[in-house]
Amino acid sequence: MSASERSLKITVLGANGLTKRDVFKLPDPSAIVSVDNGSQNFETSVIRKKLNPYWNESFRLNVTESSAVTIQVVDQRKPHRRDRSLGSVTFRVGEVFDLEQGNHKVITLDLKQTNEPYAIYGNIMFAMTSESHPSSSSATAGQSLRPDIREEPRSRAGTPTHPLAAHSHLGDPASSSRRPESPVSVRSQQQVRRAQSQLLGPESSSGSLPPGWEVRMDPRGRQYYVDHNTQTTTWHRPGAPAVQASPSYSTVRATSAGSRGHTDSPLPGDHPAESQQADVRLPDGWEERRTPEGRPYFVDHNTRSTTWLDPRRSTLPSRLTAAATSGTNLGPLPSGWEMRMTSVGRIYFVDHNTRTTTWEDPRLPSEPGADAPQYKKDYRRKLIYFRSQPSMRPRDGKCEITLRRNMVFEDSYSAVMKFRGSDLKKRLYIKFEGEEGLDFGGVSREWFFLLSHEMFNPSYGLFQYSTHDNYTLQINKASGINPEHLDYFTFIGRCIGLAVFHRRFLDVYFVPSFYKMMLGKRLTLADLEGVDADLHRSLVWMLENDITDVLDETFSTTEDRFGEMVTVPLIPGGEDIPVTEENKREYVEALVDYRISKGVKEQFDAFMSGFVEIIPKDMISVFNEHELEWLIGGISDVDMDDWAKYTDYRNYEKTDQVIQWFWECVRKWPTERKSRLLQFVTGTSRVPMNGFKDLQGADGPRRFTIEKWGDPSQLPRSHTCFNRLDLPPYQDYASLETKLLFAIEETEGFAQE
Repeated sequence: MSASERSLKITVLGANGLTKRDVFKLPDPSAIVSVDNGSQNFETSVIRKKLNPYWNESFRLNVTESSAVTIQVVDQRKPHRRDRSLGSVTFRVGEVFDLEQGNHKVITLDLKQTNEPYAIYGNIMFAMTSESHPSSSSATAGQSLRPDIREEPRSRAGTPTHPLAAHSHLGDPASSSRRPESPVSVRSQQQVRRAQSQLLGPESSSGSLPPGWEVRMDPRGRQYYVDHNTQTTTWHRPGAPAVQASPSYSTVRATSAGSRGHTDSPLPGDHPAESQQADVRLPDGWEERRTPEGRPYFVDHNTRSTTWLDPRRSTLPSRLTAAATSGTNLGPLPSGWEMRMTSVGRIYFVDHNTRTTTWEDPRLPSEPGADAPQYKKDYRRKLIYFRSQPSMRPRDGKCEITLRRNMVFEDSYSAVMKFRGSDLKKRLYIKFEGEEGLDFGGVSREWFFLLSHEMFNPSYGLFQYSTHDNYTLQINKASGINPEHLDYFTFIGRCIGLAVFHRRFLDVYFVPSFYKMMLGKRLTLADLEGVDADLHRSLVWMLENDITDVLDETFSTTEDRFGEMVTVPLIPGGEDIPVTEENKREYVEALVDYRISKGVKEQFDAFMSGFVEIIPKDMISVFNEHELEWLIGGISDVDMDDWAKYTDYRNYEKTDQVIQWFWECVRKWPTERKSRLLQFVTGTSRVPMNGFKDLQGADGPRRFTIEKWGDPSQLPRSHTCFNRLDLPPYQDYASLETKLLFAIEETEGFAQE
């Protein structure tokens, strides 16, 4: 070592929020430390399947003020692939650390891209200690300096043992006698504690503390005090005046299921409370666990969430309790999401997939905005209530349906009708024969889209178009020409209930009176207009004019039943009761009721019998007929400004020429073609009530996304589970439009990458 070189110990503590490149797999990160382009190289151990790895491994380097140190995080699951790098940091020693002064410093730096053309997220935390600063002489290059902190013992059933057992690492003699340690373990503990004592200095040594007290240092270099008498910890030196804890150390966090990467150091408020509550049983469904740093936290298996706060405390914030209750009804958070609370007690949500935060619960429809009309706000509140009810929770298990694409209607009928209603509430898994696509939401959306085009096709004789247009439907009174028509109406009711339960949209609109019948509302003359416009005009004229000596009608009506004219009484004995000026209103009400409802009572009852097997009738009573229409079919109008506003880009920028051509092309298309593009990418041509910002993916909210992929000779491809369009970098507008048109109109089916 030259005269200008100094010995520097660098401790790679951990990384936070690393990039997750694979949808179904987590990386196996390790950190590589190199000096001056590889003159010295060290590597940490591999942490399996973590986005927030914790290494706490130390290496001794020979460096000068101008030495360049690089710390690179790599995914050891991909040893020979270009995308193995998860980011790196490079710095001059003199820029971040003073070698001459000799101190201990903890540094956190954001990870940066090196040569990889991929997005990099997260940061890395490490500590630097110079040779002139007292340190453990027993630590060698590559040796991990870890405090002896153990996970809380658990029984075979997964429940923790007595809470006091969690403090065995504090050095209680009785605990030591019950669990003997190997000489190597004891020696390593002594080395760690000598190093901590030297780093803290003589003023803070345990010898000057009261009997039974010890001073230690956490991974961030902060000293805290351990009272072995009461088995508690505190930030305050015993005997010193108590200082109010900083609010930043009392922030409450409630995380989603599976989030175990707590990296905060022990908080002084936790251990005393744990001691006070040691003999109090945790509530049902709760479990106490520990972070790798030894800090206790609590798992609520009822809501699949975690919290730093002991649920046995009476000071548990009421807002967190309310959030936990809401979480019970709404189910777990989507993958990659976390629930947290600010220092003032307001709940917010973290999306680790996009590294963003929001006040809005991702399990709920988004806020429509302050300037949104009141009906949208009312619908959102009703939808939240509807989805939070126990009967709307998916059951455990899978409901697998395999069918042929060219026999969608027949195969779907056979498959859906063989299941019980309760089985259809399980996780829906659709597979088309001969196609390798995996259903993470996109295939089922495609199935509902194709099925709605088949089962509502008027050529089957079950439904017919309204008198106004050729896209709203009503029940066909003559559906009885098919002897099994009632079974098919039951099937259709099940399919609509299935779509509502699994939050899918059907490509269908019914006449307004159909939704009112589903809600059990009273029908009026205005509802007849969509069913029979000519009869509606005649009845309006009858009510507005004196019919004395003008009309000769009775309380009956005639209808054509397969070529035979049949007289049907509207009330008992109606054929003999004449319609007069005095009773014409009763006649109009009776005729409206028969024409809309009673004439198709058998078909509608069969439809509702299938629907209520999935959705209880009282559950939809919170909606009005317009809201029920949005619940079943979404909205079909495509707002291009809203679409473009809520679109994300990957490896493209909004200002790129290809993106400009894409939106120019789509804006010129007619509505039908825009809907076809939307169906090609998302699996459905319908949009949620609040627009494109509420699009759902495989595991929660997922915006429409355009990703750069392939070369200009290839066709665009889609990932319906993730609402993603892979768009090659075309060289001109004509190529883009031609290939995009071919992809959405001439291709079908799913494949597995």
